[in-house]
Amino acid sequence: MDVRIQWTYIASKKREVVLTSDFIRAEEALALAEDFEKTGRAKAIHFIDHHGGIWSKKELNKLLKEMESEPHDVIAYFDGGFDHATAKGGAGVVVYYKQNNEQYRLRANLQLDELRSNNEAEYAAFWFLMQMLEELGVHHLPVTFRGDSHVVLKQLSGDWPCFEDDYNAWLDRIEEKMSELGIEPIYEPISRKQNKEADQLARQALAGQMITSMMELTEKG
Repeated sequence: MDVRIQWTYIASKKREVVLTSDFIRAEEALALAEDFEKTGRAKAIHFIDHHGGIWSKKELNKLLKEMESEPHDVIAYFDGGFDHATAKGGAGVVVYYKQNNEQYRLRANLQLDELRSNNEAEYAAFWFLMQMLEELGVHHLPVTFRGDSHVVLKQLSGDWPCFEDDYNAWLDRIEEKMSELGIEPIYEPISRKQNKEADQLARQALAGQMITSMMELTEKG
């Protein structure tokens, strides 16, 4: 989790100046705040996250402590498939994360109805991924999102515009949930070959084979 430090600096002749840092890791920000306090020239120290949330030192310390036992170091894959004959779609998601010093993998898929295109299936798959992250308890931390739908990822990052109203509705829903959970997204478009786990799950959903599985990975780190 990255935050800005905002503090009031007491200059000469008791003149006060409000200063704000760049975004840095929350752990580093807390350490710097302690150094500021030791100088006797800093007061009203707060921490601001990417969504404008304001945290006191006590609140931020508590959040970081809670996050140790919650999912973190999250890398999330998504893929959507579409069958033109039936207008059905399939969503597949794979989430790798750490919790309590162990590493886990979540795999899940979902069959989707009343879609109109493969692109819409990709948006729906990303929305399904957001729901799974919420169920896992992922919040207020960076999440790396990977998928072979460069359109969806580039539009979510703001690099590409979206002119279709239906797609904008999906984007709005996803971004609202992202903000609600306090997730700091990192978007990494990948090739279809690199996305084969999520792709297979989407294909299985289209075939009516529903899967939800969680497993602890043997490799630590």
